[in-house]
Amino acid sequence: MRRGLAGSKKNGSAHMITRFGLAAALMLTACSGGDEPAGTADPATEMASDGIVQPDVVDAALADMVADGRVAGVAALIFEDGEEVFFGAHGMADREAEKPMARDTVVQIFSMTKPVAGVALMTLYEEGKFALDDPITKYVPELSDMAVYSGVDEEGNLLTEPARRQPIVMDFLRHTAGFIGDANETPLGQAYAAANPLNWEGTLADEAEALGKLPLLYHPGEQWEYSLAVDIQALMVERLSGMAFENYIQQTVLDPLGMTETAYYVPEERRDRMAAMYITEEDGSLTRQPDEQAYAFNYNKWPLRPGTFGLTSTLDDYAKFTRMLLNDGAFGDVKILEPETVKLMRTNYLDEEITERLWLPSKGQVGFGIDFAVRTAPPVDENENYGFVGEYFWDGYASTMFWVDPENDLTAVFFVQSIPFNGEVHKLYRDAVYNVRNKGIVD
Repeated sequence: MRRGLAGSKKNGSAHMITRFGLAAALMLTACSGGDEPAGTADPATEMASDGIVQPDVVDAALADMVADGRVAGVAALIFEDGEEVFFGAHGMADREAEKPMARDTVVQIFSMTKPVAGVALMTLYEEGKFALDDPITKYVPELSDMAVYSGVDEEGNLLTEPARRQPIVMDFLRHTAGFIGDANETPLGQAYAAANPLNWEGTLADEAEALGKLPLLYHPGEQWEYSLAVDIQALMVERLSGMAFENYIQQTVLDPLGMTETAYYVPEERRDRMAAMYITEEDGSLTRQPDEQAYAFNYNKWPLRPGTFGLTSTLDDYAKFTRMLLNDGAFGDVKILEPETVKLMRTNYLDEEITERLWLPSKGQVGFGIDFAVRTAPPVDENENYGFVGEYFWDGYASTMFWVDPENDLTAVFFVQSIPFNGEVHKLYRDAVYNVRNKGIVD
């Protein structure tokens, strides 16, 4: 059930400051993910008929995050039914410089780069340049004859076994390729750390070559493990388009959408709007990360421009991207993707037999599509992040987040600069956007 448009806006709010002429997007078909269990009702269904965003509720939640010391600064932007219904900013983008968080603050979005990379790759899919079930070696021969880690011998050398199958393109779109997620203290993790595939002074091809010399953590298609797989997507873009990945996303995604302040490299004239990065210590206090560390990638023109991370953006820029997705691949008069392709991207491709999913279950009742998590079932209780079946979303290492909610014709973007990743502020924001406490959905 989708709520009607009439009587849904909260006129008079200071945060309803802009109304765009873009027509309301058509409601999208919910993503596949298995049938809803018998007798299970989506608690959001009844609420949807009453309207969604109450600006005062959302604004208070943002203010509380700063007042409680969870974040130094926060900004958020929400569109509903094709209109801006909320913008709010609280706290400091740079606490030490007393620079407030603002609408045009530039932040590092880290893994929110991944969906942009996925959209770029899927423009080539629409041109017939590849198929989802193609072997990855057709485009990245560096990954030929991948073996799977099986332990170590008495001397500590890595042992491997043949992969049950070689990875296909889809494995790199849904994070089931077999790559390890992080260089931990296991022998395989140590081997990854020593190989340093994510070398900023190298290229995407160099990264693929390094990854091809390392064993896979698991057999392709049998687990979900967040990894550098999207960099392989970026390398595919380069090889299929004949352009540098950075240039291709600029030409096919950023420029057409008018995302003029989204980039890997932050020029001098934009740096005074860059938010500082804050580390949450064990006692809850916030410590500013040294600028030379926080800004190293974005203040230098490194050869590597990955698909996994690296872009910086502003609220309005990234909202254009989310609204394009909600509107079936179109933004105003610009078409980035066909509706069928967007539907393909927001469909869950994790079979129920894939039970090893790292930390993905912490996101709720979700599967995974093409560079998005996809909600497949209603929240099981009040502790889970709130959302509607069929929404798709992702977030970033510095606790940024976005989601697209076709059921309610809504997109939301949330910017902070807080590490390590803080899922608590995401829940607070989601609860506020959907007004779940006032609706009696949670205590």
